[in-house]
Amino acid sequence: MATVLVVEDDPFVRSALIRHLADSGHAVRSVGTALEALREVAQVGCDLVILDLGLPDLDGSEALKMIRGLTNVPVIISTARDEEAEIVRLLNDGADDYLVKPFSGEHLTARMTAVLRRLGGGALMAPQILRVGGLAIDPQRREALLDGQRLDLTRREFDLLAFLAARPGVVVPRKEILAEVWRQTYGGDQTIDVHLSWLRRKLGETASSPRYLHTVRGVGVRLEAPSEPVGCTT
Repeated sequence: MATVLVVEDDPFVRSALIRHLADSGHAVRSVGTALEALREVAQVGCDLVILDLGLPDLDGSEALKMIRGLTNVPVIISTARDEEAEIVRLLNDGADDYLVKPFSGEHLTARMTAVLRRLGGGALMAPQILRVGGLAIDPQRREALLDGQRLDLTRREFDLLAFLAARPGVVVPRKEILAEVWRQTYGGDQTIDVHLSWLRRKLGETASSPRYLHTVRGVGVRLEAPSEPVGCTT
């Protein structure tokens, strides 16, 4: 399956897209602004971008041009604008397809499949395994392995681990974790801490001696591969 970046500032539309894509087995990341989208594309990468035009910091059409300056990743525009001249302009500016809201999840999936097939991408045909160091996470089968051993995770623990593994090395704000994993817009710091503690125990680490899960105080959480020990030379 594909790693999809959803760029959408409406929390209801965003949640619906994330839910449909995740239920279809895709690894999903999401942001609400154009600048966050550019950062994600440049620093993390993805297989496909679903881009809303009505973003709060920059019009999506300008964001599209900037994305095209960074990468050829497929971009599907998602918007309520349906003027033919606008559609033609966006396609000429580098969009690969265009969906007018409202649309069904099945319609989106069909367009995604067509875009990736047309561009020669097989991401929707072969399962995407997220790998970070000794971790291997299969979002489609909902399985996680650590050094080849299967981890016994609850549904929420798996969702949290997969969400962080989809953006390795990136400090993810707690607010974003709460919104994307728990589908809540406020509160919940204690809930995140409890689940992180359970995950650390299953990964064989502690908060004071982390290997994969690193808490950045006052900011968020980062998942990254452990540093290899430095060998001695003579």
